[in-house]
Amino acid sequence: MICKVAPFPPGWKSQRARENPRYYPQLVLRMPAIAKSRYTYIDAGASAQVFNCVIYPSHNYDLPLLGIDLLSFCKKKIWVFLDFQPLFRDEAYIAKYVQHLESLRDKYHDLSQNL
Repeated sequence: MICKVAPFPPGWKSQRARENPRYYPQLVLRMPAIAKSRYTYIDAGASAQVFNCVIYPSHNYDLPLLGIDLLSFCKKKIWVFLDFQPLFRDEAYIAKYVQHLESLRDKYHDLSQNL
């Protein structure tokens, strides 16, 4: 499998805020089955650490977008989020990708936050 790093415009790969410095390195990869995958890390020191990833499937795959977030706050709370973003909202697409997940949501209702 060929994987290549996609170029960022100058100054986008890493940025520091002027106030309350933070570090925002980003990386974008492209692969045959994945049109783009973007990875971002935000370092706010001991107060917060954030890793975000979004995976966009290649146009010839009928798949939803995948988002992954790992968040750490003050080294006391760690949150993990995984979400699929449907590409379409029509009934056939929902039936194919969303309806079968309802049983999983119902099984872990306490974690779903009424979604």
